[in-house]
Amino acid sequence: MPGSKTRVLIVDDSASIRQLLTRILSADPEIEVVGTAADPYFARDKIRKLEPDVLTLDVEMPRMDGVTFLEKLMRAHPMPVVMVSSLTQHGCDVTLRALELGATDFFPKPTIGTLAGVEDGAKQIVEKVKAAAKARVSVHSSRPATPPPVVARSFRLTHQIIAIGASTGGTEAIREVLMAMPADAPGIVIVQHMPPGFTTSYAARLNSLCAINVKEAEDGDHALPGHALLAPGNFHMTLVRSGATYSVKINSAPPVNRHRPSVDVLFDSVAQCAGRNAVAAILTGMGDDGARGMRRMRDAGARTVAQDEETCVVYGMPKEAVARGGAEFVLPLQSIAGKLLDLAATPASEAA
Repeated sequence: MPGSKTRVLIVDDSASIRQLLTRILSADPEIEVVGTAADPYFARDKIRKLEPDVLTLDVEMPRMDGVTFLEKLMRAHPMPVVMVSSLTQHGCDVTLRALELGATDFFPKPTIGTLAGVEDGAKQIVEKVKAAAKARVSVHSSRPATPPPVVARSFRLTHQIIAIGASTGGTEAIREVLMAMPADAPGIVIVQHMPPGFTTSYAARLNSLCAINVKEAEDGDHALPGHALLAPGNFHMTLVRSGATYSVKINSAPPVNRHRPSVDVLFDSVAQCAGRNAVAAILTGMGDDGARGMRRMRDAGARTVAQDEETCVVYGMPKEAVARGGAEFVLPLQSIAGKLLDLAATPASEAA
């Protein structure tokens, strides 16, 4: 109903975290915290009684952990869920599993000492909950275990680059695209909005699933065929060219579009140094990060693809890229890997 508030149920075994999240979310006039629960058993009953729009769910709880509860919930009562994760290695790994199971998004667990009074952190939590309320909920088990095979292409150029940007829902979208890439795919550079620590675990997980090599980027890494470089959390990544080869630079310049890493920062650098030898995809995500950069890439002669609304978790970033004229093609997620490879296999000078 227009004008109605987003109804949120907070599930966390820590009373102080429940109070802090309640205070942060309730401060927004468009959100109503309808209840809290100390564990999934209490949460199950409150979901039935209160019918919340969004659940915030702690990853680690006694009696039943958050991921086990999420798996049961998404089978019986699919709904938008935002995970609350610790920054430990285990917390990162479990959160990635939750995203595979259908969680919409996540944020690092706040603490009284590190978040209270920090406006940007509180704003991010509010934005993620609001975006989740509008998100398209998908259950991983309903998708094919692996994407359809991609027909092999012949890459005649050694200096091609594929650039990918994503945010909310992007961890699974990127996984689907990269799993369809052959071992000799052009070098790939990626920005996914994630905090520090999570990008390390995410890159390792992708590397275990894909035919290409995937790693969290380090300053000076070369963007080579058969390799994908993921921007590390809290750092921008730019592409630079030396002769016929590309490498990446990592920096801690101020956030762009309130993000670091920023898709615009990456896409701008690709436009400048790769131009017609680049192809790009902008995938699911809230906001408009990457829309301007994709337009600059297209203006520089790059070929560009945006994910369509139907397959996005949040149709924000792709929508803005389309609106600003940056997207040459708009395709469902399952078609994007093949299109990127087709475009990369055809030099821009030969494009129709």
